[in-house]
Amino acid sequence: MSLDVRMLTVGPLQENAYLVRRPDGDRAVLVDPGDEAERLLSVIAALEVTLDAILLTHTHFDHVGAVAAVAGATGAPVYVPELEREVLANINDYVRLPGFGPFDSYEAEHTVAGGERLQLAGIDLDVIFTPGHSPGHVTYAVEDSQALFSGDVLFQGSVGRTDLPGGDWPTLEASIATLLERYPDETRVHPGHMGLTTLGRERATNPFLAQLAARQ
Repeated sequence: MSLDVRMLTVGPLQENAYLVRRPDGDRAVLVDPGDEAERLLSVIAALEVTLDAILLTHTHFDHVGAVAAVAGATGAPVYVPELEREVLANINDYVRLPGFGPFDSYEAEHTVAGGERLQLAGIDLDVIFTPGHSPGHVTYAVEDSQALFSGDVLFQGSVGRTDLPGGDWPTLEASIATLLERYPDETRVHPGHMGLTTLGRERATNPFLAQLAARQ
């Protein structure tokens, strides 16, 4: 089944938020609303969709800066990685870079840890535990549409940084290996930064995955 995915690049760190629905559907989910809440809300209004949920891959500020405003305006429940619920609830305690914030914290309605299947907006989403960039990071997979919403795990030609608190390269490498083993090369990757790609393209050309490719 196909998806209608609107990528909205927001904020000073150029984070990708995604509004996802079935084609012409009247319900949608929003992945990682990092900034520019009014812009996100205007797209939701223009499409005349009801927001069923806000899904977070992780809780770095550039991915959650608009959560409170969008949730407050739409009433959509928020799904946050279980290990990072406290971060979202006290976001300004975790902003390490000067010049950013303050942000509005949010008490999420739901947590995910990996292994769940969510049925939202007519879409079946599998939650995959993919730590390494952050301790609780998850990826949302729509298997029947061959789509991954990978947050900051895997990018076009790059991977998520591991020098932030809770980051770890061997853990991130193992998370990427899990995605490569579980899903076909044709699977589209919708990353948290930069452009769209596929698992096959990254397997073949991403210099950070060379060791993984050599072992397969």
